[in-house]
Amino acid sequence: MKKLIFILCGSIILYSCNQSQKTTYISIGGFTQGTTYNITYESMDSTDYKKDIEYLLAEFDTSLSTYIPTSVISKINRNESTKSDYYLNIVLKKAEEIYKITNGAFDITVAPLVNAWGFGFKNKEEMTNARVDSIMEFVGFNKISFNDSVIIKSDPRIMLDMNAIAQGYSVDVVANFLENKGIANYLVEIGGEVKTKGFNKKGKEWKIGIDKPFDNNLMPGENLQAIVKLSNKSLATSGNYRKFYEYDGVKYSHTIDPKTGYSVNHSLLSTTVIADDCMTADAYATAFMVLGLEKSYDLVMRLPGIEAYFVFSDENGAFQVKSTAAMQEFIETVKQLNNSQSN
Repeated sequence: MKKLIFILCGSIILYSCNQSQKTTYISIGGFTQGTTYNITYESMDSTDYKKDIEYLLAEFDTSLSTYIPTSVISKINRNESTKSDYYLNIVLKKAEEIYKITNGAFDITVAPLVNAWGFGFKNKEEMTNARVDSIMEFVGFNKISFNDSVIIKSDPRIMLDMNAIAQGYSVDVVANFLENKGIANYLVEIGGEVKTKGFNKKGKEWKIGIDKPFDNNLMPGENLQAIVKLSNKSLATSGNYRKFYEYDGVKYSHTIDPKTGYSVNHSLLSTTVIADDCMTADAYATAFMVLGLEKSYDLVMRLPGIEAYFVFSDENGAFQVKSTAAMQEFIETVKQLNNSQSN
């Protein structure tokens, strides 16, 4: 679950308004999964669900957090005897689906590589070509099998990393909780991943800001690339501008290509994906960052119900944008945003 507060793959800004309504819009927030969450929803009776939601998120972490030693996934990574559970089963099935569609660009068995390169839940190693090759021997979704009870690994060194999909799924879990309470208008955001339903307090679509993807842009909302108008959809953004390091003059991003074993090195800076559910948007945003601009664009044009907004650098280092045609219906420019704020 994309850890550390400022290491967010896609920050959001919630634009609320203060018009009085018969019903109440409640906003709650806090910390979860090593990052922040912000939730706004319309309540007919002013019920505050913060305690219920935080309990739900804590329960979720006991399944999928690699930072909790007693979680289900941590036990599986240590080859301890344990059964799979509901949350893990849902994520595994979606991960397998997107692994196949992306021809391996999305792969949750990338954990040993992410750890070795210094972006995971273990200490960084001294990386050489030989070390990468040795780790690649036990990376690959095709090296595991699973059912609703157990996960079988062909090699005990295989480890799973759900960071690129579990956070999006946690958004869906909270959204489902709100819907089960009969809430028709809400925005759920966890670590920059978003799901919306209905409309905001003003009776309009929710608005989410996309940060400009320049290196070390650690202040969400201060430098926006665009804003997205969203209703009854989910959104996730992935990028390499917040989590990276430089060594001997070479930049290493946290996006590791599971087919090569190395950090990606291409012109694509960030990807924003819109889908019906946030788990799907989250996974594709990561997969597209692995694939790069052209392969991602070719793929997304064949994916029904998936829209994407790519920010990349041209040969002169300037930011450029490429997106699916339908994505333009969701996008406002920063200039439009600034004008609306001043009115």
